Amino acid sequence: MSHDLLITALAAWIVAAVLGLTGYAPRIARALLGVGGIVVIVLIMMHLPQGVPPIQTVLGIGPAGSVFQLSPDALWLMGFGLAAAIPASWLGTPSPRQGTWIFGAAATLIGAIGVFGLQDAVGFLVAWEIMSLGGGIMILGEDLASEKGRPVLFMLALLETGAVALVLAFILLAAHAGSLSFGDFAAGMRTMPHATQLFVGLLLLIGFGAKLGLLPFYEWFPGAYGAGSGATGAFLSGIVLNAAFFGLSRGLVGWLPVDHALPISIAGIFVVAIAVLSAILTALYAFQQEAWRELLSLSSAENGSIAISLVGAALMFRQDGLMNLAALAWTVALLHLAGHALAKGSMFLAADGVYRATGDYRLVQRGILRRSTWLFGLGALFGAMSLAAMPPQAGFVSEWYLFQTLFQGFHLGSLGSRLTAALAGAGLALTVAVAFATFLKVFGIGLLGRSDRKDRPVPVTNALGVGFLGLLVLALAVGMPVWLSALASVVATEFGTATIQAMHVGPLLVPATGAPIRVPDTFAFISPSLLVIVMPLLAIIPASMLLLSRRFPARQAPVWYGGRDQDPARAATTALTFSNALRTFYSFIYRPTEETAHELAHESNGQRYFVKRLMFTHDVAPIFGPYLFAPLENVVITIAAKLRIIQSGHLNFYLSLIGALLVVILLIALL
Repeated sequence: MSHDLLITALAAWIVAAVLGLTGYAPRIARALLGVGGIVVIVLIMMHLPQGVPPIQTVLGIGPAGSVFQLSPDALWLMGFGLAAAIPASWLGTPSPRQGTWIFGAAATLIGAIGVFGLQDAVGFLVAWEIMSLGGGIMILGEDLASEKGRPVLFMLALLETGAVALVLAFILLAAHAGSLSFGDFAAGMRTMPHATQLFVGLLLLIGFGAKLGLLPFYEWFPGAYGAGSGATGAFLSGIVLNAAFFGLSRGLVGWLPVDHALPISIAGIFVVAIAVLSAILTALYAFQQEAWRELLSLSSAENGSIAISLVGAALMFRQDGLMNLAALAWTVALLHLAGHALAKGSMFLAADGVYRATGDYRLVQRGILRRSTWLFGLGALFGAMSLAAMPPQAGFVSEWYLFQTLFQGFHLGSLGSRLTAALAGAGLALTVAVAFATFLKVFGIGLLGRSDRKDRPVPVTNALGVGFLGLLVLALAVGMPVWLSALASVVATEFGTATIQAMHVGPLLVPATGAPIRVPDTFAFISPSLLVIVMPLLAIIPASMLLLSRRFPARQAPVWYGGRDQDPARAATTALTFSNALRTFYSFIYRPTEETAHELAHESNGQRYFVKRLMFTHDVAPIFGPYLFAPLENVVITIAAKLRIIQSGHLNFYLSLIGALLVVILLIALL
């Protein structure tokens, strides 16, 4: 049955890709993308929490082909990623160029399901490259930015850097395992010297971190996402990000062995440090963005980094034999990415709704919610609340668990590990605070702001997609005690502990410390399931005050505006004014730039007294671009200039190159 469902989903995506290439029936092609996703979700619901048993495929090297198997954590991450991709597929890109985008979306889905399921290095790398190429094709197929070639090239260059790191890691693992099968990599890694193990772990962190947005790779996010649509962003921040995390988690948690001869987990401390620094930087830079796509992209890198920090915490706890806490950290990472995929999908589709209504993606006050359906506002509100970690949404649950996990750092045996956990908690607290302000800015300015403009309302189809994902965010939080059971078997297999059962007592969520659970004495507890009942009851108080205000209306007076009539457009809060205080405070990180130019009137004769227009531009400086990527780009350009002779067009030169290659091949064969 599972084999038939997989074949059906792949067939739907392949047909959609063919229709996209031909440009025929784009609506049918988009529907097929969504139908394939629904079929896979049916498969996931059938096989959680056990997982999909191994399926022999004809893919891979050799006559035996390759094994395809979906573990429960793969099903979990893939399911929530697809939940965001399905409405994005049905809505499609707002660009008129649908065909190429559909082909890229189909390639992304096919590659992602291969990343989740293929169990050999060669098949995995092929699927990984298909998934990366699909993302680039989606962006290139759209016409929503003045420049898209350079951001996509920059994205693919960094992703290929990660792919090279993965190839090298897999070569080392296969050499020690004597096999290309992932099932043998853990045993092969145990035969490596400790230094080689750490080197392979670093290669895996680079390879998968390039997609997850670890420093310095996060700098491709705003350019690439900003050249695509919100639908593309829903794919990249949902199923693609989850697939990259799955690969990293399998490599670091499943393959990297525990060396009890070491007093500390060097790998865990390093992963936590890099992830927390990445989360802080991406949160700070997201807060300064003034357009939907760029802001949401850096927020995706931030949330990916938070999930990676939990993997590092799991490695530290596992090193000290604290398997309950290691399992807790790893489980919380899965919960966090599930809520993130849904919430970020709703916000990206809200961005597309704003674009369809207004014609651009800028974060400015337009009064969008006043002219749109309540379902659009509700879905966007739930998504923003989750990404801002506000109760009772899924983001609040996962980040509450995050801090409860790090607070258990005092159980760690070494001073270095305990200090790492404490500093990680402080750094992530800053990240969460900045993220809270970021989504206040998104919702308050981008959606709630008032305006006298006469833009169209958000289309009903977009409102349905945003509302659907927003309600799923709430359903994930409210049903968390039930959802957790889907991960019970994989946690028990991976860590040998029943942590899932210790993470909730009825509707109450508690941190699993390994001690007997008694709710009055437990370390902490929350209950989103009960909050959804209590919070509407608490709303009776402000609702009553609102009714009283109608009976006893308050006197209103206009705000003083310099003795002039109010101009709502000029007095409105902008994205810059909202974030400028933090830009000034963290100027040592942002290094802000400001430029003012004057356009003089024709009658001014060069005198600056008669200014026709004043132009003000501002930006924040990237950290790694000028000092890392720009020098590397210059090196590549220099080498390309030297090698330009290869494209001389002279036939004799090409024949001599072929002859030299034949001689080299002959010498290699003889040696």
